[in-house]
Amino acid sequence: MQTTLADFIKDTPQGREAEAILRKCVHCGFCTATCPTYQLLGDELDGPRGRIYLMKQVLEGAPATEKTRLHLDRCLTCRSCETTCPSGVHYSRLLDIGRAVVAQQVPRRGFEQLQRQALAAVIPKPAIFNPLLAAGRIARNLLPKVLDDVVPEAPARARPWPVAGHARRMLVLEGCVQPALSPATNAAAARVLDRLGISLIRAANAGCCGAVAFHLDQQAQALDAMRRNVDAWWPHVEQGVEAVVFTASGCGTMVTDYGHALAHDPAYAERAKRLSALAVDLSTVVEREKSQLKQLLINKAPAETQVFHPPCSLQHGLKLKGRVEALLTELGFKLAPVENAHLCCGSAGTYSILQPEISAQLKANKIRALTAQSPQQILTANIGCQTHLQSAVQMPVRHWIEFIDDLLSAV
Repeated sequence: MQTTLADFIKDTPQGREAEAILRKCVHCGFCTATCPTYQLLGDELDGPRGRIYLMKQVLEGAPATEKTRLHLDRCLTCRSCETTCPSGVHYSRLLDIGRAVVAQQVPRRGFEQLQRQALAAVIPKPAIFNPLLAAGRIARNLLPKVLDDVVPEAPARARPWPVAGHARRMLVLEGCVQPALSPATNAAAARVLDRLGISLIRAANAGCCGAVAFHLDQQAQALDAMRRNVDAWWPHVEQGVEAVVFTASGCGTMVTDYGHALAHDPAYAERAKRLSALAVDLSTVVEREKSQLKQLLINKAPAETQVFHPPCSLQHGLKLKGRVEALLTELGFKLAPVENAHLCCGSAGTYSILQPEISAQLKANKIRALTAQSPQQILTANIGCQTHLQSAVQMPVRHWIEFIDDLLSAV
């Protein structure tokens, strides 16, 4: 795609990156076939190719409008288009640049602005989020069904976290909301890895990965969150930890991008790059140790059918499509097939709050696909998807590592 960027951006790092991405696009339209919003809305401007045209126009000097912003807002950033694209267009990075420019040219006002500021102020901060969640659960009990889709039920208690005593050590990304919404997940990961001779350790002062703020037009806040985590994790890196492990693929997608996000910060660029290289999804760690795990699970795999929901951040962001399913199958799990597994469930961070109608349609479609074979439970790999899907079904929706921990605990 030929481009002539406007003076305000062409000689900036963002401009050079945007131009390189735009020039890779060959207008083929393969991306529209796998775009969830295009499938629902049927509007070219609500597909990747149309949004690329909109961003190209703005970056070339055409004024952004509220309509431009609307079509960019409707994007889930699921990155399914990147998996499909034969030309390797890094759409999500172009979208980050385009959204930032459009937000400057067409500032949000009124409730829309307050809503985003409130989400960015509350969700990444457990000291605020956790009391509000507790209050919401009380209100939910007082007013049945009113808050069903907003406030999840109280989670199951986590099993004890093992004492760190192994020579092999890995850091865990605890996340901002996961400890409150699903405390059993990271504890289960620590317990399973402990069985495999690896200590999973938590770093004081680490917090939100920055993804929530980043996708709410609060990029400065997001960069500060990234710097805080770099500072918190770096002493452990110097002491020889093997990896930074994440159990929420959405957070992991952000951490693997720290090197890019902080590339122009001389005080953090090198450390951020190193941490991005160390960041690894839990499934990759378990896969490397699967021979030992298979021995521990001999004759323990359940006869019932499970189903796995692959988060977009796992299959498209981290490029681990099919990896968890293959791992679970090799460990003896019986998994049901899922129609259109590549399509988003509609969670997408805060998307379910900001675009509730589209999100609800995507959730309904996903639930139909996941429950078609009447599985015992839904397994997944991202807390946002887990909470989103659980609001629509009675069967358990859990992180896959919790189920493995259950089986090992019965050994």
